[in-house]
Amino acid sequence: MEQPACNGDACSSIEESKAYWAERLSPEAYRVLFEEATEYAGSSPLNREKRDGSFVCAACGTPLFDSSAKYDSGTGWPSFWQALPDAVGTKTDHKLLMPRTEYHCAKCGGHQGHVFKDGPLPTGLRYCNNGVALRFVPRGE
Repeated sequence: MEQPACNGDACSSIEESKAYWAERLSPEAYRVLFEEATEYAGSSPLNREKRDGSFVCAACGTPLFDSSAKYDSGTGWPSFWQALPDAVGTKTDHKLLMPRTEYHCAKCGGHQGHVFKDGPLPTGLRYCNNGVALRFVPRGE
């Protein structure tokens, strides 16, 4: 399931120092996005977000998920069954006993969460996202 951050010219990545991001993000968002921390389950107001729009990377603003792919997984984190094309890259995370697939913003590399194979059809995937790593943008804005 590992994917390159970008396929061809589909996106252009940005590389900034950790100091750059630390100056622009809240301490909690910085820890999640650039130190791969995890926020507490149930702590994000995005769990209740049901409007039409896009969920974008809280660091660089890249659209990652459409609201039509969001669902209530019951986990306490915003969950999606599909990412936008070329929006995320993946890598294997060995921090726990079992390897997991971590995903990150393809543009800035910010850690978003982990993807699991226990989601709904049509993909069967669950992108389990840290809410602090996202911003919601209503359709038309």
